[in-house]
Amino acid sequence: MNPRGNAAAVVGGGLAGISAALALLEAGVRTTLYEARPRLGGATHSFDRDGLTVDNGQHVFLKCCTAYRGLLERLDALDFVRVQDRLDIPVLTPDGPAGRLRRANAPGPLHLLPALARYRLMPPGDRLRAVRASLALQGVDPQDPALDGQAMGAWLAAHGQRERARTALWELFLISALNIGVDDAAMGPAAMVCKQGLLGRSDAADIGVPTVPLGELHGVLAAKRIERLGGRVHLKAKVSAVEAGPKLVVDGEPVAADAVVVAVPHRAAAPLVPAQACPDRDRWAGLGASPIINVHVVYDRPVMDVPFAAAVDSVVQWVFDRTEISGLADGQYLAVSVSAADDWIDTPAADVRAAFLPALERLFPAARRARVTDFFVTRERHATFRQSPGSGALRPASATRLPGLFLAGAWTDTGWPDTMEGAVRSGLTAARLVRRHLDGVSGR
Repeated sequence: MNPRGNAAAVVGGGLAGISAALALLEAGVRTTLYEARPRLGGATHSFDRDGLTVDNGQHVFLKCCTAYRGLLERLDALDFVRVQDRLDIPVLTPDGPAGRLRRANAPGPLHLLPALARYRLMPPGDRLRAVRASLALQGVDPQDPALDGQAMGAWLAAHGQRERARTALWELFLISALNIGVDDAAMGPAAMVCKQGLLGRSDAADIGVPTVPLGELHGVLAAKRIERLGGRVHLKAKVSAVEAGPKLVVDGEPVAADAVVVAVPHRAAAPLVPAQACPDRDRWAGLGASPIINVHVVYDRPVMDVPFAAAVDSVVQWVFDRTEISGLADGQYLAVSVSAADDWIDTPAADVRAAFLPALERLFPAARRARVTDFFVTRERHATFRQSPGSGALRPASATRLPGLFLAGAWTDTGWPDTMEGAVRSGLTAARLVRRHLDGVSGR
């Protein structure tokens, strides 16, 4: 393809910017992507540590994430992810019985009933009440603006979900999906996660995991695909302003464009876009931030015999076997993903180690006989915006008041929580609006 016609500029090389650029190039729009960092991928990237390839954090997706899976297809990367045949999650407890959540081959939402009926980590009465609450969620419209002011925790309490059901079931899914505790989570995105992932199609929540480092999946492959389509990628390119025209200021120099997509986090977008385009840009600061930490542990021998597991009654939330993907030849490399990590984000690594190594030994008895050869912590202070009550009203649409200027990013009003899926959808929406704008300018 030889793109021709009007020129578009995309600011930001995360999943939103990559998706926007690819969609524009595939539509024949000459497109240039500017990224301030020396790589693409945004919040999903990799680095080297003593011969290991380390992802900054563990990222997974669900089969219902159709836009993200479409991006993988565009990147010719479907062979670089592994998707479960059916949802199957080992759920571990310290020094106690394990549970398992495995869906049945039945239409949704009936596919989860056998899993709940056999779920050992909840008393029978709580299992029944969880089914009733799930059926009640079926009647909730996640897009109802009234839900933006309500907390998911209050809704669960009103529907008979006691403490054990919250910790062993609801929090298991919602904290990792929304990066916020259920008491603080807005009802709208929480209901959306439950309905779309757990209560919709029977295969919707089947979990997909990358089998190559994120730096290759979202960085190297994306850059190659953009350039193969005739686009240009400028790394280490600092965009300091977007002005009417529209035009950019890149490394101090003005650059004209017929359309611009600003695909950076809200804290970076607010000072970048002109007030005439987004008069409410100062309100975006109210979206705040919710952190994630990842605890990385390398053992001298295998201690976990499943690809990943969840945990309850533990500081560990989810743990993944990263041995093969990291290139480790001997031993085993585990990564523990901790969402809603406000209590951990500033904790010294020594204190994190003192808390998490004993916790892992209680979940995996084999770790008690293993030697830790490396331990480190990665921290994402601004992993997502804070998806609390009232946050939905602060998320802007993609279109701005300045013709030719559009926003993208998982923090915009995508209809999805702040996830990889939401980021990709925002980029596709922005690209569609750019094409409509350019058609109007050219009189087509």
